[in-house]
Order: sequence, then C-alpha cells, then structure tokens
Amino acid sequence: MRKISIIGAGFIGATTAFAIQQKGLVRELVITDINQEKALGEVLDLTHGSSLSSPCYVTLGTIEDTKDSDIIIITAGVGQKPGETRLDLIDKNYKIFKSFVPDLARLSPNAILLVVTNPVDVLSYITYKLSGFPKNRVIGSGTVLDTTRLRSLLGKYFGIDGRSVQGFVLGEHGDSEFVTWSSLTIGNIKVQDFSNQFNIEWDSETEKVIAEDVKNAAYEVIKRKGATAFSVAAVLSRIVEALTKDEKTILTVSTLLENYKGVSDVYLSVPTIVGKNGVEKVLDIELSKEEKEKFIASANLMKEYIEKVYNE
Repeated sequence: MRKISIIGAGFIGATTAFAIQQKGLVRELVITDINQEKALGEVLDLTHGSSLSSPCYVTLGTIEDTKDSDIIIITAGVGQKPGETRLDLIDKNYKIFKSFVPDLARLSPNAILLVVTNPVDVLSYITYKLSGFPKNRVIGSGTVLDTTRLRSLLGKYFGIDGRSVQGFVLGEHGDSEFVTWSSLTIGNIKVQDFSNQFNIEWDSETEKVIAEDVKNAAYEVIKRKGATAFSVAAVLSRIVEALTKDEKTILTVSTLLENYKGVSDVYLSVPTIVGKNGVEKVLDIELSKEEKEKFIASANLMKEYIEKVYNE
C-alpha cells in the first residue's frame, strides 16, 4: 500500500501521522483538516524530522487530494469534553460525516476506511452506509485500545509483561463494553489459577474494579489533559500495520455483524482477523451466559442510537 490519508489533524490525527511515519508503513501520507493552517503546521513539523525515518512524503491536502488512497483514517469530528460520553457526540458528528464520506468513497473506491471518531461503532455503521463500500472495507478502531488497556492494567497488577495476557474487551467502545473474563488467560493459564500460584488476591470484585478502570480510562485522561492521543495513535498504527503487511492478526476492531450471537446489522467489536482486505474473518468465540447477555445489551443500545439518527 502506497498512500494513506488522514481526515482530521487534531490530537489523534497528528499523533497517528507521526506513529505511522515512524514505523515506515507508507510512502505517501496526506493530511487534511477543516483548519488548513493547523494541518499545515502538523505537515511541516512531520516533514522537518522525516530524514530520520523511512522515506515518507507528507503533504497537506483537501478531500480531493485523498484520491486513490489505499487506507483513509477518519479522525475528524467533535471530540469528547469532560463529563460527556461518546454517545453524546452522535448528532454533531453524523452531520460532519455526511459532508465528506461520500466524496472519500467516490475518490478512492478501493480504499479501506478506518473510522476512529466517537461514537466509533455508530459512526462506523454510518460510514458503511454513506460510502456504499463492502463491509470488510469499513472498519472501526473499536475496542483495540480497551483491550490494550486491559492487558496493561493486568500486567501492572500481576507484575508481568502485559503482552502475556490473552483476553478481550468486546461490544461497544464505550460504557456498555465488557471484559471476557471467562476465557481470559495469562501465559495460557486461567487468571484465577495464575493468581493462586503467586498468592495474589483475585475475585469477582477485583474483576469489577479492573473492568471499570478500563472503561473509564479515557475519561480520566480527558479530565486531565483534554484528549487521548498517544495510546490511540499506537493502536491505529498497529491496525494500519496489520493492513499494510497483510498480517492476518487478531484484533478487536469494530465490524458489521451478521447473525453473530444472534446480533445482526450493527457494528461492534469482536475478535477479528485483519489483513490486506480489511476484515478477513470474524471469529466466533465462546462467551459465558452473562457475557452473551452483555453483548446483546450492547448491540441493542447501538441499534437504538442508530435508529435515532435515521429517524430524526
């Protein structure tokens, strides 16, 4: 893949551009924003350090300059403010998306659209509808970040490398998300057995506290610095890497579900094989009765908000 475009040069868009540039994932990077002066500043800043990384031609552009992109990362929109939930942003960001998504699809008919703007699950569905693209080429960043936060927190709690944690956060990227505790392991050992081996306290209350910390992590960052950026950029560059290198890696991206645990026609995060075609395959994993109920509740909540958008 030779060209990536980023729509939106705010905290996330600019930091993501830097992360992609540093990883050397693409030859051409186009950045566009309604505030072209801000976008130009980011382009200049990235360009000034470009000789220290793999060759990457970074340019300022308009929507028209995104033509023939291989991947388009959508970060544009109104961000969360302290006290707001992701779902509070739907109406404002729906109007913004209507103004540019059809043009992106027209200019780059073979691109993969990676949606980041919140509420990401609802806006991924809206992007899918506005673009007319096949479902495998419209992806939401989903709970990849939440899953990363979970692994990091568990690594810190147990005093191990978080990469040794195998488990997921599924459902909405938001308040109805949940941790798949029933199948979570550390080095292929059930978390309860692992805690017993090291005499570390572990019970349902511990699970509840950690799950809440994961869910509220973004709110804590926003309260203190105004926006999340570094961790989101790390996640997005990881997704882009899986796409550009055709890794067939498993990530909890948000994707359109069809008869998944009884859920259809909604975007939610589930373990998904990601490769050069976008969503290569959705994996059907076993959920406990309680987890399945949470998954369905999350789906129903997303459908409720989607219906509100299209009925207004």
